[in-house]
Amino acid sequence: MSRSTTATLLPGSTRQRAGVELSMPSRRRLTRGVLGIAAVGVAGSLTSCGLAGGEDRTITMIVTESGPFQGPTEIVQDLLEEDGWTLETTYVTDIIQPNQAVSQGEYDVNYFQHLAYLKQFNDDNDLAIDPLFSVFQAPAGLYSEQHDSLEDLPDGAQIALPVDTANNGRGLKMLHDEGLLEVDESAEITELSQADIESNPHDFEFIEVDQQSLAQTLPDVDAGFSFTRLIAESTLDVDAEDPLIIEDDAEAQLPFTVVIAAAEDFEEQEPEKAEALREAYQSPEVQEWFDSYIGGLKNTAFDIDIDEVWEDFNAS
Repeated sequence: MSRSTTATLLPGSTRQRAGVELSMPSRRRLTRGVLGIAAVGVAGSLTSCGLAGGEDRTITMIVTESGPFQGPTEIVQDLLEEDGWTLETTYVTDIIQPNQAVSQGEYDVNYFQHLAYLKQFNDDNDLAIDPLFSVFQAPAGLYSEQHDSLEDLPDGAQIALPVDTANNGRGLKMLHDEGLLEVDESAEITELSQADIESNPHDFEFIEVDQQSLAQTLPDVDAGFSFTRLIAESTLDVDAEDPLIIEDDAEAQLPFTVVIAAAEDFEEQEPEKAEALREAYQSPEVQEWFDSYIGGLKNTAFDIDIDEVWEDFNAS
């Protein structure tokens, strides 16, 4: 039996583009996707495959088709197979349907999002998806093909930012920390937006685009916010390891910790599956993969107490 399939799943919104880490089709609300995942034939993997002596040894996952998601998952598949598990994966470029699919029981788990996105999606769609454990933190940076440093940015520079709420303020916060503009420091970074700019002495013009389009937009602006992964996987004339500035505060990155997520009762009902996944994704083999990816810019987050962080995050 094939362990993986690849599908391009199109949500209901015509604005949705291929998404991985955290793009959203609207500024303040995640639009519900139209579930059509049955078309990829996953239902068959939820029947007799992987059953031994009445025990279900198959785990189904919907995962983003991108380096730091796909690479570790392929390692995990092999590790789980050695222990008698089958990890059935469907790779997608959609970021609306994975949570809906897990919520409706079409998949056991998903791997594509950070905590800030998960919280916003739950709130916007009245879902109860919980993180099982953390895998890595996703630092972002400001990149440019035209300028070598922040000091080179001219007055009136156009700077691209992601349109989604969970990531929009990150670029603004970096510029604030460098003294290039002032924002309302009382605003949470996951809610920070252009409305919170208190002073913009350099008259920067911010262009908001879908998160997955940021790398494509970079040649047309002076600088742009982007995840290191998007830069590394692009054909841009810029090195993912050489941003103008990059987030380096581990504490500030907690909301952007990327997790394996499941329906809220999954871990209680399927403790062996949850633990098998945790051990495989937090293995030395996966650590070694991240150490060699983009110069180790993406730090693993194996030691984070995800239950405590998630509780604190939802209480804020």
